[in-house]
Amino acid sequence: MMSLNRSIFLSNAGISSSSSPFTGRQRGSVPSVPSSLRVVAVNSNRDRNGSVLTETTRKDARDGAGSSSSAIDADSKSTVAPGGPHDVYDEDAATKEQVVTPWFVSVASGYTLLRDPHHNKGLAFTDKERGAHYLRGLLPPTVVSQELQVKKMMHIIRQYQVPLQKYMAMMDLQESNEKLFYKLLIDNVEEMLPIVYTPTVGEACQKYGSIFGRPQGLYISLKEKGCIHEVLRNWPEKNIEVIVVTDGERILGLGDLGCQGMGIPVGKLALYTALGGVRPSACLPVTIDVGTNNENLLNDEYYIGLRQRRATGQEYAELLHEFMSAVKQTYGEKVLIQFEDFANHNAFDLLAKYSTTHLVFNDDIQGTASVVLAGLVASLKVVGGTLADHTFLFLGAGEAGTGIAELIALEISKQTNMPVEETRKKVWLVDSKGLIVSSRRESLQHFKKPWAHEHEPVKTLLDAVNDIKPTVLIGTSGVGRTFTKEVIEAMASFNEKPIILSLSNPTSQSECTAEEAYTWSQGRAIFASGSPFAPLEYEGKTFVPGQANNAYIFPGLGLGLIMSGAIRVHDDMLLAACE
Repeated sequence: MMSLNRSIFLSNAGISSSSSPFTGRQRGSVPSVPSSLRVVAVNSNRDRNGSVLTETTRKDARDGAGSSSSAIDADSKSTVAPGGPHDVYDEDAATKEQVVTPWFVSVASGYTLLRDPHHNKGLAFTDKERGAHYLRGLLPPTVVSQELQVKKMMHIIRQYQVPLQKYMAMMDLQESNEKLFYKLLIDNVEEMLPIVYTPTVGEACQKYGSIFGRPQGLYISLKEKGCIHEVLRNWPEKNIEVIVVTDGERILGLGDLGCQGMGIPVGKLALYTALGGVRPSACLPVTIDVGTNNENLLNDEYYIGLRQRRATGQEYAELLHEFMSAVKQTYGEKVLIQFEDFANHNAFDLLAKYSTTHLVFNDDIQGTASVVLAGLVASLKVVGGTLADHTFLFLGAGEAGTGIAELIALEISKQTNMPVEETRKKVWLVDSKGLIVSSRRESLQHFKKPWAHEHEPVKTLLDAVNDIKPTVLIGTSGVGRTFTKEVIEAMASFNEKPIILSLSNPTSQSECTAEEAYTWSQGRAIFASGSPFAPLEYEGKTFVPGQANNAYIFPGLGLGLIMSGAIRVHDDMLLAACE
């Protein structure tokens, strides 16, 4: 960080900053400057977020400033404001004879500062700050604390009846007063988490084109192929520590939303700050736009992405590889890249390809697995026994289901010293064609093959429940209401306390509701869901549903990776995070 930032502010009714003669590096004469020109040298010390901490100003107008020979006294005696650091390394030597500054660093102030979301504090600016930052007259005279501003904003947001309106109000706040946005989110995290994250963010992504205002994050499309490094350099922040990237093909349980999936990286990174403490300026949301196969979006006049079918194969792989290479080249080896909502056929391949060369993890595979395993470990306090004592049945064999299954097998292997190939036999998966068994092995995708156990073919979930008799039923299908009354009653018939995890997001895609799980199990179920459900009463008892949401794991995991200086993500890290 430079200890001395220098700016030249030209305050004259006849000269705007855009026409300043001092913003170039050219040698030679300078256009005439009116004698009324006020020249102010600013010595600014900033914190790492760029906020101005102190300013000292010096009026140094030279006699005869209107002449063309010189506009500023460039004598070395006046290159540093009183009390400032000495030019130890003689950095100004090359420009001592010039009449232009050797560099130009702008300091946000006045009207510009009020429209800079990173440094704007609204009415919380004190009288002293208003004087120092040229804000007098631009704000009403009253100074309002940040706490009172939070109270006022929460009052406004609570007036909205539609969750999407609350989401839009929060996004507007983030784009106008970032400090207030995070203060409000941190102080009211339980109330606001469903707004900025699941389930409301799902609806926001579906309607992103209609509600789109100011762009958030970087949009990298096929049009940028060959120049992604330049695109990354367009982002104003240079010290990036976390990138959340999606290609929008499998947004929550809503399917292909193309470029409108940007709401997911924006929401995830808001939680990196609110829950993990990562600086907002160190977070970068990215959407890779390779088109969409969603006909409704292709025909939607408000759609903001490429209007073409999804690129696949080599074209897709080349774009992703250029992006991954450019990120490492631009931000270094320690930048964390979180893959988000990629379709199964790409998610596993990308994770396998880049996990050995980059600091990457897939939140849908590894993040979901971590938080679910943490929930299972916690549930043992109620149901007793160890993980090895339980049998697990999944509805859904995609990236979430197989990711959770593998982490469960790894944890059992760690606890029992059994080979992971053996512990996998405690876990069964059901996909759209029925129970995954060995007779189906040849037709299975590669990530499903480890779960093809010896058993007769079973077509339905209910038959699988009755045959396998699991103690834990986990839904990752993305299909709502698939845990029927018959399924849950069957689970309750041979388990005193059946563990039922309905993990698909948003709420509309949940395999069952909390009310259904508790009612159909006569209040005996241990229940958690991906999206939140409100507490409910059953037979005089109040049940508070658990939420097995990735928000409990990825901000902390990401913070740990950043703080430790890790350059790769290993399974042991995920197990440690679960425990």
